[in-house]
Amino acid sequence: MSRTTAAGLESLAYHLTQLDGAALQALVTTGGRLGLDVVTGEDWALLAGPRSRLAALARPWTAPESLVELAAALGHALPGDEPLLWQTAGGMIALDRPVLVGILNVTPDSFSDGGRYATVDAALGRAEELLRDGATILDVGGESTRPGATPVPVEEELARVVPVIEAVVKRFHRSSQSVPSVGVFVSVDTTKSVVARAALDAGAAIVNDVSGLRLDPALGGLCAERGAGLVLMHSRGGVGDMASLEHAHYLDGVLAGVRDELAGALARAARAGIGAERIVLDPGLGFGKTPGQNVELLRGLGALRSLGRPLLVGPSRKRFLGDLTARAPEERDLATAASCALAWESGARLFRVHEPGPARDALAIASAIRPR
Repeated sequence: MSRTTAAGLESLAYHLTQLDGAALQALVTTGGRLGLDVVTGEDWALLAGPRSRLAALARPWTAPESLVELAAALGHALPGDEPLLWQTAGGMIALDRPVLVGILNVTPDSFSDGGRYATVDAALGRAEELLRDGATILDVGGESTRPGATPVPVEEELARVVPVIEAVVKRFHRSSQSVPSVGVFVSVDTTKSVVARAALDAGAAIVNDVSGLRLDPALGGLCAERGAGLVLMHSRGGVGDMASLEHAHYLDGVLAGVRDELAGALARAARAGIGAERIVLDPGLGFGKTPGQNVELLRGLGALRSLGRPLLVGPSRKRFLGDLTARAPEERDLATAASCALAWESGARLFRVHEPGPARDALAIASAIRPR
């Protein structure tokens, strides 16, 4: 598949090769119905039309069976509409190159590093390591979402995250440049508006809501009021079961389900008054998805770019990587790095990881080979 564009025009043209008869016939029928121009040969086709109509074809979950593979490839090939800047309460973050989000869990029961950074001193030491190894954002979380996790009372979550955020912001003070070359942006990983407000007061610039504004109706309004950057992650269920397989049934397939439910999260954010420029989307790898569904989601990640917002992925040390590699959580950083590089190829811009070093190196190569 190759692409040509006419400068300054919205129309795109693709040369499709190695197509069988069934795919050619379906392409003529489906493309015509969508108002696309289709010219075919023995095993090839020229496909042209407005980007919006091509995007309607690039949906594997609605395509005829003979066009599913082509539709997925077209989704990867279409240029994204997502911006190269992300507005947060602490300024703009440039997304023209990979951005690493370092995980700083301050919980006693996280699946990978529970209890290791539960004190302020330990958290500060870990923050310094994450920044040294390439993280731009530190994501501080005080409530585990591992399978079977018990929801944490507000007071306890506040006691865990606020002192750490205050200490990190004080230690790694960032200048007021719109795109700083040094320092750190702090994100709070919470579903609770009370915790988010206290975190923003302490210096956080971003709210990472793994519920996609489902669990606390007040959280959206708070983010709008404070101008916070917002990560909307796809998940189902509550904190205690969203990482289980209880909600892993997707009637029209995982790609269609995740896309539609992220679109719903975007609608909730819009109703709350949050500007689109402040939103990043996370497909929620490992949350309510079987190992096979996680692989399918990574393979088809480019289809989510049609939502028009930057994509963040968090494959770090997830169970599906363990299923693929037969490695324990702490041994999955190379698999995580490979997943991040593949996700960059599909259009992801931000990468949430436990160990930035391996991911940084993999993404440096991926972004040099395939700049976006």
